[in-house]
Amino acid sequence: MQMKLKITVVAAIAAVASMALAQEVQVVKIGSVAPMSGAQSHYGKDNANGTLMAAEDLNAQNLVIGGKKIKFEIQVEDDAADPKQGTAAAQKLCDSKVSGVVGHLNSGTTIPASKIYHDCGIPMVTGAATNPNLTKPGYDTTYRIIANDNSLGAGLAFYAADALKVKTVAMIDDRTAYGQGVAEVFKKVALTKGIKVVDDQFTTDKATDFMAILTAIKAKKPDAIFFGGMDPQAGPMLRQMEQLGMSNVKYFGGDGICTAEVAKLAAGAKTLDNVVCADGGASLKKMPGGEAWKKRYDAKYPGQFQVYSPYTYDATFVLVDAMKRANSTDPKVYIAKMHETNLKGVTGTISFEPNGELKNPSITLSHYVDGKKTALN
Repeated sequence: MQMKLKITVVAAIAAVASMALAQEVQVVKIGSVAPMSGAQSHYGKDNANGTLMAAEDLNAQNLVIGGKKIKFEIQVEDDAADPKQGTAAAQKLCDSKVSGVVGHLNSGTTIPASKIYHDCGIPMVTGAATNPNLTKPGYDTTYRIIANDNSLGAGLAFYAADALKVKTVAMIDDRTAYGQGVAEVFKKVALTKGIKVVDDQFTTDKATDFMAILTAIKAKKPDAIFFGGMDPQAGPMLRQMEQLGMSNVKYFGGDGICTAEVAKLAAGAKTLDNVVCADGGASLKKMPGGEAWKKRYDAKYPGQFQVYSPYTYDATFVLVDAMKRANSTDPKVYIAKMHETNLKGVTGTISFEPNGELKNPSITLSHYVDGKKTALN
């Protein structure tokens, strides 16, 4: 009887201890924001996949922060690539008391959202938005782990002038913060390299018919077109260039068109062969963990890879790395550690300038060979 009592007491103590341990598990939410609907949803899903994969890998580490076992959950929000919806999503994440945010995709949504995150004291890390104006306010909550448009636009202009000997170019942008920003940098650098700008046109990020714009440009006989915008416009534009007999015109653009999807949207147009685009980072082959990571990604999310998921994956780890070093998941505590980041990620070593820009950013120029994006450098 006494032995049974001892066993019962021991079992009760073990049960209480087990319950106490279970109670010590803390759910930490991290926001992921991108266009999950609309013409740019393929980017958004890819971005969200990167954060979800990171959370799964982090949870497998059984991390203990502040004396509690941590379980990370990703709260995915849709900004539909719309600035108003982007600020609404940002406020929702603030109200949900997430511990950090990975996003947004578009500069036009990221810039206004960054003020909201700053006002509510939540760090955000973007692996996609490239407009330099994002970090100009100097918020201690805003970080970017990809090269900005100053690098992308300049790199493309140098390649156009030095490697391809382009003499004349026509400009088109979609009037978004991203499209205008990268086009302005390209134009400024191209002019210093002696390239003549023969036409300036603009469209919107919702347009699909570019025949009038392209007909006007064709009359100016440029060697190349630079498009500041995203692939839902670039794909149809390439098809329409072929229809107008502009198959010999080079076509430049930033990371917004540098996707697998643009090849699908171009639907076999020969003008795809003339595309030269720039990503704000190393190619997957040159990323320290790029190829191995991509195999895991493709196994989990077959056919969904675009551009930015390695960066959103690393952005999630950047936030958690600061939490670990601060021994706190409270954004108001761990934010002080963000500037001290020195993390070896999938995309490279990540550390920040005082304004939140990535130190020593690299860019990759790509073209399309047999419909597949292929690195030039």
